[in-house]
Amino acid sequence: MVESVKLLQSAGLQVQGGFIVGFDSDKPSIFQQQIDFIQRSGIVTAMVGMLQAPPGTSLYHRMEKEDRLLNKFSGDNVDGSTNIIPKMGQEPLLKGYRVVLDQIYSPKLYYERVRTFLRQYRPPRIKYHLEPQYILALGRSIFQLGIRGIERTHYWKLFFWSLFRRPRLFPLAITLSIYGYHFRRVASLHVAKPIIGEQRAQN
Repeated sequence: MVESVKLLQSAGLQVQGGFIVGFDSDKPSIFQQQIDFIQRSGIVTAMVGMLQAPPGTSLYHRMEKEDRLLNKFSGDNVDGSTNIIPKMGQEPLLKGYRVVLDQIYSPKLYYERVRTFLRQYRPPRIKYHLEPQYILALGRSIFQLGIRGIERTHYWKLFFWSLFRRPRLFPLAITLSIYGYHFRRVASLHVAKPIIGEQRAQN
């Protein structure tokens, strides 16, 4: 699977991935396995959510029959919620989910993943027109990430690495750095307060 992702990246495609934890077949090792795969593959935009059972689906009906259905369904599988009682237990699932988000969006692992991607990525030759908003975005990233941010060491390493090693990808490196800031802000809300419904669904 990792090689398939890298093949797509080397063909000039950016792979985005959605990952789910909480399946009945999941063992406690699933969390580290997902972290390892995401890192090795260089999938920068990796979204992880807990399994949910949408009303009307076969999964929903099975959970209902097994008395494992909770009454909260958000419809958003990356908001830190689930409406089923997982076989591994609620607390292990929550703890593992927190670990995955905390790890993949930490500055160290995130910026390592960006470099993994940029080493493999072979973009099509497209001429970029330098526009004022790009310069403004660069300036804001330097201030917010390179000066104020907790990731500033990693930011500057990527900044100069891409500038001298992969100059054609320098704009993309800055863009992905900004993405990382956004991902960490959103993930921090779910890592801090993931939601699991507390009441069973009423038949």
